[in-house]
Amino acid sequence: MAEQRRDAEQERTWAELVATARRTVADGLVVGTSGNVSARVGDLVLVTPSGVPYERLTPDDITGVDLAGRQVLGTLVPTSELPMHLAVYRSTDARAVVHTHAVHATAVSTLVPELPLVHYMAAALGGPVRVAPYATYGTDELAENMLRALAGRSGCLLQNHGTLTYGAGLDQAYDRTAQLEWMCRLWLTASSVPGLAPSLLTEAQLAQVGERLKGYGQRR
Repeated sequence: MAEQRRDAEQERTWAELVATARRTVADGLVVGTSGNVSARVGDLVLVTPSGVPYERLTPDDITGVDLAGRQVLGTLVPTSELPMHLAVYRSTDARAVVHTHAVHATAVSTLVPELPLVHYMAAALGGPVRVAPYATYGTDELAENMLRALAGRSGCLLQNHGTLTYGAGLDQAYDRTAQLEWMCRLWLTASSVPGLAPSLLTEAQLAQVGERLKGYGQRR
């Protein structure tokens, strides 16, 4: 039984996390309770619980673990993919992680070891998106494969499984997931035209985009 009392920041982050999880369903990135979302608050990781439909989650269902995986908030069992989430937080500066079973991205994960450079938004994820070799869900092996695929990246594909992205917050992590799914759909669509192959960007072209993206958006 978890005993730590939750504070206002944890409650606010939990509300944002639940909204993001529900968005993955609404946008067709997951079906049912597949996929999961987490966010880091200090040394606490808030995470969606295992097997609970997102529309049923309430403020009282807040679920949190420490970086060692010990549950310190809530009574619902955390997602079975907790090893992947914790591996990201231990190895990067991530503040949020989104894992989905997006159909186009999962399809691509079964076809190639790396998403071809069909669009410059790959730069937003750090470069060509790699596919982590298959391993059983919820295992340390899968988490290790994922970390290798994530090296220098903020997202990867999981072979015969789905996607994982992270960011400085839930909005960024989710946006990266949506961009990854869109790029996968784009490549599959272009590749399906008989007798033609999609043109691809070079690493040099992608590097140029990466530099431009550093100044993208509004400056305060």
